[in-house]
Amino acid sequence: MKADIVVDLAFGDSGKGRVTYDLLKSGNYDLCVRWSGGANCGHTIYNNGKKIVTHLIPAGVFFGIKSIIAPGCAVNIKSFFEEIEYLNKNGINCNNILKIASNAHIVTNKHLEEDSTDTVIGTTRRGIGPCFRDKYARVGIRAEEIPELKDFVIDFHEEIFNNPKTEILLEGAQGFYLDPIMGDYPFVTSSHCTVGGAIINGIPHTAIRDVYGVCKAYDTYVGAKKFEPEDPIFTKIREVGSEFGATTGRPRQCNYLNISALKKAVAVNAVSHLIMNKVDILKEVGVWKVLVNNEVLDLKTEEVFLEYIMESFKDILNIKFNYSPL
Repeated sequence: MKADIVVDLAFGDSGKGRVTYDLLKSGNYDLCVRWSGGANCGHTIYNNGKKIVTHLIPAGVFFGIKSIIAPGCAVNIKSFFEEIEYLNKNGINCNNILKIASNAHIVTNKHLEEDSTDTVIGTTRRGIGPCFRDKYARVGIRAEEIPELKDFVIDFHEEIFNNPKTEILLEGAQGFYLDPIMGDYPFVTSSHCTVGGAIINGIPHTAIRDVYGVCKAYDTYVGAKKFEPEDPIFTKIREVGSEFGATTGRPRQCNYLNISALKKAVAVNAVSHLIMNKVDILKEVGVWKVLVNNEVLDLKTEEVFLEYIMESFKDILNIKFNYSPL
């Protein structure tokens, strides 16, 4: 078994969907596994030139690859079937290739109702926090208990170990700094967003081959805490970069790329490939600034910006670096 992981190195919304899609397009994978989160996030994918936004269903379905919602996910049954219908209407057939781990937990109406009152954390109000709380309190409901999911439910361990030569792409959700351990607690999500979150689903750590760490040329965040400095340049970045949530439509707060934070995320996740999206947005805006130890560093030009990034990471885990304009 060999497994590659796609992980967001910031606060989500860095373009993991595009990276996952491009990796799957190679035809090198037998399985695509979504390993964290629930319908509280969105992956924007352009399939045959058509914009598709997924929330829970793994991107393997775009290529007819068996796609599994892993035990580490929270499943909203209504959203799950609505997304299947949405994909079918857009020409993506999920029949027979879409599965749910029997021990994935279910988001109930009670969870949704409770989360709808959040005014402190700034959640997506998709019931994820209450669902994971009940999971760890050992009072949750699992997919294997839901009759209408019986055609989708599988034993995750049996599935991935059925063929020892299986090649798996593990598709992450949210981002490193939304992880409840690594993030700015309590302004975090409720599932684990690091490579450790992939492994705890039952993937042997020795099977991990490559870790594709994804970031943007600037940082964004959606939630209740103050993140964006008082400067009209960030309004311009948000507008040019179309920085509005794929799930909620909320405007994302923007800031300069935090190099110090990115180094930590790269190191903890043992990133082998660093992929930077939306360099073209900074080019259109005309600003090439980063944060280093919370101080703003003005790099003046695109060339100096990219040289600085590559120089900053050249000695960290011998990563391969690519920047990819959207």
